[in-house]
Amino acid sequence: MTIETVARFVLNIALIALVFGLFGWNPVRLGAQQPTQEAMPGHPSESRNMRLVGFHDLQNRSAYQPVIHRQGDRWIAYVGLHGGTSFNPITGRVEGSGTMIVDVTDPAHPVSLSHIPWNRADPASTHPRGSQMSRACTMGGKSYLLRSAGVTRHEIWNVTAPSEPQFIGNVVDGLEDTHKSWWECDTGIAYVVGADPSWRTRRTARIFDLSDPENPKYIRDFGLVGQEPGSQMEHVPAGGEGGAGMHGPIVLNGRVYFAHGPQREGILQIVDREKLLQGNPEPTPANLLYPEIGRLDIHPGWGVHTAFPVLGIEIPNFRKNRDGRVRDFVVAVSEVAGNNCQGFGHLVLFVDITDPTRPTPVSNFQVPESPGNFCERGGRFGPHATNESFTPIYYKKIVFVSWFNAGVRAIDMRDPFKPLEVAYYIPATTAFTSRSCVTIDGQERCKVVNQTNNVEVDDRGYIYIVDRANTGMHILELTGAARSIVDIP
Repeated sequence: MTIETVARFVLNIALIALVFGLFGWNPVRLGAQQPTQEAMPGHPSESRNMRLVGFHDLQNRSAYQPVIHRQGDRWIAYVGLHGGTSFNPITGRVEGSGTMIVDVTDPAHPVSLSHIPWNRADPASTHPRGSQMSRACTMGGKSYLLRSAGVTRHEIWNVTAPSEPQFIGNVVDGLEDTHKSWWECDTGIAYVVGADPSWRTRRTARIFDLSDPENPKYIRDFGLVGQEPGSQMEHVPAGGEGGAGMHGPIVLNGRVYFAHGPQREGILQIVDREKLLQGNPEPTPANLLYPEIGRLDIHPGWGVHTAFPVLGIEIPNFRKNRDGRVRDFVVAVSEVAGNNCQGFGHLVLFVDITDPTRPTPVSNFQVPESPGNFCERGGRFGPHATNESFTPIYYKKIVFVSWFNAGVRAIDMRDPFKPLEVAYYIPATTAFTSRSCVTIDGQERCKVVNQTNNVEVDDRGYIYIVDRANTGMHILELTGAARSIVDIP
């Protein structure tokens, strides 16, 4: 155990003992207390047309992806975590960050249910990537968690009783680099991200039939032409970030929307799902091209981290036109890299895919750096990801985008040619928010600053954001003019 781990353990124990002694709080409910953050070092919260409903500290772990899954009458948050270690008051031990499971049925009082360390065989060990990715499905009366574990494998857990998750087995192991997968709960088809070492990229899609989660059936690998084993193509597509390749897919209405190259050399790829699943699995250029419908290669300084399809929008300005009144779009997010704006400025593209063979960017959205002075706040300033839920409460009306030190932004996309921000929330820092550092002109600069990482919504209209700088999970709701856009029960 490192000195840093010991220090963190002692600090956690001291704080928990103080809380118990003064207030007698239940350790399982500790994360449900709203933070007294405004007096902490760093910065206070900021908001417009969005308010805080509830807060969970996620055991002060760095968080990546929240997935909100309804299980009977309960709403459960499965939160994929980055690496590091932290004290788990449920088990009374220090654990390597993996997956945090939280009951959010009462969003004002979220309750810790369990934490699954990234390595079940050695719960105290840590890995820089933790178990970032989470997906959840209910099949045959049982609920399951599909998650990554480190960079080499994806696992299946039975979470029918989310406070007592049971390991089932590995879907696949021996990968180059895992990341953000997709799981069709109605069919069981899973597109897990991570390349076989024979491929020329770190990430591809490995497709499995998980309709029986206890018996995975491999279907095929899929990536871009030039990434396949044995290719002689000089430049590997989506080769930024050391050959990152695919970031993740989203499936809707018979098509798979693949995002490649999240921070640089971004590519949006639209694929016919049936041809993908039924086509010849041998990774030849012809077989890889066979299911492709359309593709957009954007500026090499930008990426495609998330490709969120929003189909069937009636364009206000085209209502009286005979043709083209209803159009399809993809919200393509380029992930910013580098602290204090040391690199390309990134944005959100609204891509018209009404003709899916010719994806066409028609507008973009950016958060102004000024007057917020975001570049000087520290950490990353720029977009990361959209929500991925298709709940009719927000679909075709508002899309939410995580924006690192600028929190979460709510974008009115009823007219995708003119996207408009209608709300935002920037969380306050806490005593556990980590410093974000950068070296400029030979001098290291560090700031305590939030880093809102990913965002999700549920069918009740609540908005969930998690933070990569240990600032926890915030549960939000729209207010004012932004709330009037949508129909929230």
